[in-house]
Amino acid sequence: MDEVWGGEKVSSPGAEESSPLQQNPQRPWPKTRDRVAACLTFVKRQLFRAGDDWYFLFILGVLMALISFAMDFTVVKLFKAHRWLYEQLDGNDLLQYMSWIVYPVAMTTFSTGFSQCVSPQSGGSGIPELKTILTGVLLEEYLTMKTFAAKVGPFVHISTMIATYLGRIRTTVTRDYENKNKRYEMLVAAAAVGVASCFGAPISGVLFSVEVMSSHFAVRNYWRGFFAATCSAFMFRLLSVFNNEQETIIALFKTKFKVDFPFDLPETVIFIILGIICGILSCVYLYCQRRLLGYVKRNAFVQNFMATEKTVYSGLLTLFLASITFPAGLGQFMASRLTMKELLSSLFDHRPWGVLSQNATLNVHTRVDPDNLWIDWCHPTFTFYGTLLFFLFMKFWMLILATTMAMPAGYFMPVLIYGAVIGRMVGEFMAFIFPNGINSEGVLNPIIPGGYALAGAAAFSGAVTHTLSTALLVFELTGQIAHFLPVLLAVLVANAITQKFQPSFYDGTIIVKKLPYLPKIRSSDIGSYSVTVEQFMNTNLKCLDQSFSYADILQVITSSSDAVYPVVESAESMMLVGSVQRSELTNFLQTQGEQKSHKEKLQLKEVDVKFRGRWNIDPITFQLSPSTSLHQAHKLFELLVLQHTFVTSAGRVVGFVTRNELKKVIEDLANGRIPVKS
Repeated sequence: MDEVWGGEKVSSPGAEESSPLQQNPQRPWPKTRDRVAACLTFVKRQLFRAGDDWYFLFILGVLMALISFAMDFTVVKLFKAHRWLYEQLDGNDLLQYMSWIVYPVAMTTFSTGFSQCVSPQSGGSGIPELKTILTGVLLEEYLTMKTFAAKVGPFVHISTMIATYLGRIRTTVTRDYENKNKRYEMLVAAAAVGVASCFGAPISGVLFSVEVMSSHFAVRNYWRGFFAATCSAFMFRLLSVFNNEQETIIALFKTKFKVDFPFDLPETVIFIILGIICGILSCVYLYCQRRLLGYVKRNAFVQNFMATEKTVYSGLLTLFLASITFPAGLGQFMASRLTMKELLSSLFDHRPWGVLSQNATLNVHTRVDPDNLWIDWCHPTFTFYGTLLFFLFMKFWMLILATTMAMPAGYFMPVLIYGAVIGRMVGEFMAFIFPNGINSEGVLNPIIPGGYALAGAAAFSGAVTHTLSTALLVFELTGQIAHFLPVLLAVLVANAITQKFQPSFYDGTIIVKKLPYLPKIRSSDIGSYSVTVEQFMNTNLKCLDQSFSYADILQVITSSSDAVYPVVESAESMMLVGSVQRSELTNFLQTQGEQKSHKEKLQLKEVDVKFRGRWNIDPITFQLSPSTSLHQAHKLFELLVLQHTFVTSAGRVVGFVTRNELKKVIEDLANGRIPVKS
């Protein structure tokens, strides 16, 4: 076996006879082929002189823009066909009802069934799983091309899957090893591309990916996210121009807000109150959503039904929700005929609906008027105040129910619309109180309800996701920053309330799914600052002495399930030398067991030589002290993406800490239990 471990390679008998078969046969034009190969090598060297990341990120951005545009184009065409069929059946309520419910039921049933058959990991938005992957936990199935084939809609997950596949291609082309740090940087950049390709917002896409995906982010990696997101957003907007959807590259939801004096100083108080409302409602929403998901996971009947009949569950739930939103029924009070883009466009309208409703005939129209989308909100007998309140009440629990379906879907856009409705309600209320505007130094400044809808959308969606970048996102969507300060105030207030009392939507999903994710230490856990590693470290050590025999190692392996074992100089000194992976020991035992079938006992010196020749002892780069604080240990685990580290005192190993110990002590602190030194 010496040749396996780097010794001299010995030719086997018959090698001389087989050598002609291993040589390449004579090929024509050898000089021409050599010149072409040399030219290709030169071109490759020149192209990659600036770094291969540029090409990788450019291709990622362009591919995601193409996928996003193709999906949007297909969805718009299908929805127009659905609405056309519904409008053509005007006068027959039964046929209209059937056309309204059959379409979404068929689509969701097919989507759920197809995704579950191809890849069960494709359900949901995929962001909770990505957060877990970026902490160093290996979830290979979530980034495979099989999952990509079953994924439709959540662009962040799709983008990271494409980035993973392109990373493998790059490794093959450049023949360079793809390390974990490079993979981490590209996944964060891919998340930014996912947001940029969906909303055409590159700046907020980068900030959103940093806030949601990573606990620590290196500033030197900013350019990757910005470059890829800019390529994606530019290509996405360019395709819209080529498709004659827009005359030039403009914002997706162009507004006509008054720029010279968009709001008065007293209105900032109302924006802060709007942030408080969004913060409180988001806390209630997150609590109810997490409790419902937990109930679905715990209830035996529902769990068994979901395990075998996910497709039937999605179909029945869609049938129920579609029946409620039927435009001739309750849907007429929720503007259910409008698409998501039309909903946002109507809510961001700068004109007060109260003034418009006084000068218009509010009869129920057969068709949707694209120039007057606000009419769908103004029911003749219910008024737009009633429709906005009814929308908030109904969509609250309908959105929560929809999150239980095991189908590929993103939930950010519905949350954004819900927040815009909250803001529009406050804005219309202000316009009702001050119909002529607020008097400031003798000048009347009219109320712009669309500005409040802008703030509500950013505040509620930011509170649900625990991000501040939504403030910038709504400005990139609308193409104006006149309300920058009040919107940012609303987002800050809403985030302060929600982060104090509830985990984010993604963290809550991680908690319910019990993914191996390291939770944050909440600021309300005051006792956390006095907790040290000595109080929660695991002292159940199984150490390996360098003089251990085959039987000793076998006993250690069989008596514990640790992934890593410390190697010490001797059992007496306990001086830490390094660590050995469990897989290394398992391979060693298998090999050693085959060789000692005719020798049951070996000399100690011989065994020692064998160990040193075949063990891969990893050096200990990072260690903790018993006096290290919980916050310091938590920050190290997050920053360095650690899974396991040893605790040493004066060089002697006294314990170890894994993510399980950290997670347990953080959960204990959240429940009011302070760990005591054992």
